[in-house]
Parts: sequence; C-alpha cells; structure tokens
Amino acid sequence: MAFEIRSPAFAAGAEIPVRYTCDGDDVSPPLEWTGVPAGTQSLVLIVDDPDAPDPRAPRMTWVHWVLYNLPAETRGLPEGVTASDLPPGTGQGLNDWKRTGYGGPCPPVGRHRYFHKLYALSERLPDLGTPTKAALLRAMEGKILGKAELVGTYRRAR
Repeated sequence: MAFEIRSPAFAAGAEIPVRYTCDGDDVSPPLEWTGVPAGTQSLVLIVDDPDAPDPRAPRMTWVHWVLYNLPAETRGLPEGVTASDLPPGTGQGLNDWKRTGYGGPCPPVGRHRYFHKLYALSERLPDLGTPTKAALLRAMEGKILGKAELVGTYRRAR
C-alpha cells in the first residue's frame, strides 16, 4: 500500500474550503493517512506555501504548520485539532507567524498552493522545543523512510 495523505475536506489539487483559511474559521482541515512504511517510529507534518507572497514572483516558502513526533500508529488528525487534542508526545514547531499551531491559507495575491507533507521517520526525534521548519528538517536528515504529500490551493475572494 502506498504512503498517502488525504483530507475528506478537499481533493488533491482542489480548492481548500474557506473554513480552513483566514477568511473563515482558520481551523486545521481533517487529515487522514494510510500506508505508513514498516519500521516507522514517528511522523512529521509540515504545511507550507512555496508561492509567497505572489505566485507570479515567489520569494519565499511560508510555513503554516509544523508537528513532529506524531506517534507512528496515528492515522490522522481531526478538523480543528488543538494542542490539547494532539496525540501524547507530539511536538509543535514554529510557523512563520512565529507561533505554534495551525495558521490557514491567507494569500495576499493570486492562487497559492499549500503542501501538506507527511514524513515517516525511522526514529522518534529528541525534544526539539519549538523548532523552525529548517531546524526540524536538519534533525530529520538520514531518518526519512517515506514521504506523502497532499496539495490544496486557495485564492482569496476580492
């Protein structure tokens, strides 16, 4: 079985519903995954937007959510998951708003792509505190058993 991540709220490549954006309730969408590779000890979820600030002239990748040390047996996250709802032992990293937790799509211009990347790791990571995406990616080096990806899009109504 292939390692896959999906959301019952939107199809791969489709528009992310307003509810999960800054124009709506700004809550995380429900996520589900299957096919976690054998030997996985923990999972990492990173949600980011490589089209910031303008898809016609991107200058950076904006980080929306960083979770690490999700237990390997976890098979998804409910809609609107909060810190207290996360599986025990899950760590949270900093998004580009300099806070933990989910921050939904809020593009200043154009249609942006939002990558929900799930990594299967061969070990649990040490307590990294609240790492940035870059620090987390460094800590993951040499430990990645697999990667699954779901891309959704969003453009603000003007």
